[in-house]
Amino acid sequence: MPKVAILGATGYTARELILLLLRHPHVEIVCVTSRQSDVDTIADSHPRLAGRLDLKLTRFDLDHLTNEGVDTVFSCLPHAASAQVIRPILEQGIRVIDFSADYRLGDVSTFEQWYGVAHPDAERVGSVPYGLPELFRDEIRGSTLVANPGCFPTSALLPLGPLLKQGLIAETNLIIDAKTGVSGGGRSPKPGFHYVECNESIRAYGVGTHRHTPEINQLLDRYAGANTNVVFTPHLAPMDRGILSTIYCAPQAEVSRQQIHECLLDFYRDEPFVRVVDTPPATKQVTQTNFCDIAVNESAGMIVLTSAIDNLIKGASGLAVQNFNLMSGFEETTALL
Repeated sequence: MPKVAILGATGYTARELILLLLRHPHVEIVCVTSRQSDVDTIADSHPRLAGRLDLKLTRFDLDHLTNEGVDTVFSCLPHAASAQVIRPILEQGIRVIDFSADYRLGDVSTFEQWYGVAHPDAERVGSVPYGLPELFRDEIRGSTLVANPGCFPTSALLPLGPLLKQGLIAETNLIIDAKTGVSGGGRSPKPGFHYVECNESIRAYGVGTHRHTPEINQLLDRYAGANTNVVFTPHLAPMDRGILSTIYCAPQAEVSRQQIHECLLDFYRDEPFVRVVDTPPATKQVTQTNFCDIAVNESAGMIVLTSAIDNLIKGASGLAVQNFNLMSGFEETTALL
């Protein structure tokens, strides 16, 4: 039975990851780490885990991981901090699924431009599988390091990827209007995410500057083999969790809404976690699941795609478990259905 460790275990995505792994029949959680000094156990940080996981939160210690016989590390650390520790972990023969942005992008210069720090493990950038199984399954299977996708990119890449690859929509002027729940901002207190700021209000943020923009562009380019251009605008919505992305794209000449709908139906026919639905989905349809629901509509000659995911599950922790299953040779749906 593989033994796993979770680095940065006090955040929301780590909590969801632990809840999923606790129902995984082939996993033992043996180590949880945190840089916080005011909490003693994982249940102190996440009371839902009381009586279910009795582990002390420790500082990261590579010797401790090796002594515990850890097989796989889930790193929920921030960008740059994650790559710093991943490098020596991999050298010990331990596999890693990284939740940060450190290995998602294809080149160091783009990472450093958008994240404002020097990359701690630059030589690996561009060679790490992107952990979206529906599009990159063969690269993920058996890998030792996987870059878990961002939540917004997941909601955009799943509907757009197959259509661009089949040449059914134009590569440029792709407009992604996405709404996310407040948990997308993480657990650390921030003034703009306080209840009185978010409740009964919705606002755009990161307009033209959001770090998921180059991730969406680069992965669409890589998968579809085309030079794409995306206008991505996220919005903070007054809900705990979920992402709803509304995507506007121009069909190629003579391509109908029905053809696009059938393309997605055919592409995802055997995929367990993508559902092509007839009406625009709501975030509550996918809450606390690893599903992505996608609908196709038409307006004023434009194709309107809507996709809904749970940002903490299909947008983070559920996807990580899906990747772990692929890396380990387990049934891909284990602990997720």
